[in-house]
Amino acid sequence: LQDIERAAGAPFRDLGMPEIADDEPPALDVLEHYRRAGRCWVACGPQDRPVAYLLAEPVDGALHIEQVSVHPRAARRGVGRALLAHAAERAREEGLTSLTLTTFTEVPWNAPYYERLGFRPLPEADLTPGLRAIRATEAGLGLDRWPRVCMRALL
Repeated sequence: LQDIERAAGAPFRDLGMPEIADDEPPALDVLEHYRRAGRCWVACGPQDRPVAYLLAEPVDGALHIEQVSVHPRAARRGVGRALLAHAAERAREEGLTSLTLTTFTEVPWNAPYYERLGFRPLPEADLTPGLRAIRATEAGLGLDRWPRVCMRALL
């Protein structure tokens, strides 16, 4: 999964975002935390090798998508969409009302992609306390150097 994250991050360099491209993937203990919680889903390719993954956790009545990473060799084949659909189904089963995520607004495979999948930007006034905390953490990590948005897809 860490290799997928590194490969998926590389295209950010071409957008003038080398800090994102060089960001370290989630540590093994973090990935294990999500796996044990049943909140890490992996898509495998033809040889049954991981090609993408999604991390999520409940936040204020929604399932918050913490990370979606697709290896560039598996991109544009519906793998990310399938992982998000699986997350949505799991969220419905748990009685959660929506999926949420935070993302870069000007990266073609970020906010514009999620909008095509039914996510809508959330106005600042509509952010829940948990989403405000996530955004504050992101700002503290320097992610606000580039425009970001919180988005929601109702289930």
